[in-house]
Amino acid sequence: MKLIFTLLLHLLALVTLTTFVTATSHQAHQAHQHPLLNPKPNPATKMSSSSKSLNVFKKPLAIHSTNPMTGFLRNGYCDVPASDYGNHAVAAEVSEEFLDFTAQRGNDLRPVGLKGGCKWCLCVNRWREAFEAKGQYGDKIVPK
Repeated sequence: MKLIFTLLLHLLALVTLTTFVTATSHQAHQAHQHPLLNPKPNPATKMSSSSKSLNVFKKPLAIHSTNPMTGFLRNGYCDVPASDYGNHAVAAEVSEEFLDFTAQRGNDLRPVGLKGGCKWCLCVNRWREAFEAKGQYGDKIVPK
């Protein structure tokens, strides 16, 4: 299991290295428009039908969710632009247990429309925290 976790972290690091910086993500960051504070798509972020970022297999990212609209850029993809200091690279399906867990740590995702079963781009560190806490809280806490 530790090997799988280590491989996952390495794959996520690879995703981060293969992302690109766009002018629109820089503009959104400069305007302090973090998606959790502004859950609607940012008009400065051009919506496209595909992402130019690559996954760990060096293929274009697939859209993860548009209902709710996910991704740091709120474009449906788990892109990681330079302005994404939280590294929202983990494409996951969240559980009610995870939503309780992350809310207890100050990041309540329910006000932006999440409920158990929703697909969401998670911060790598929060996913890791849930993974490390599964012994205390159970397997359902770890988003799949």
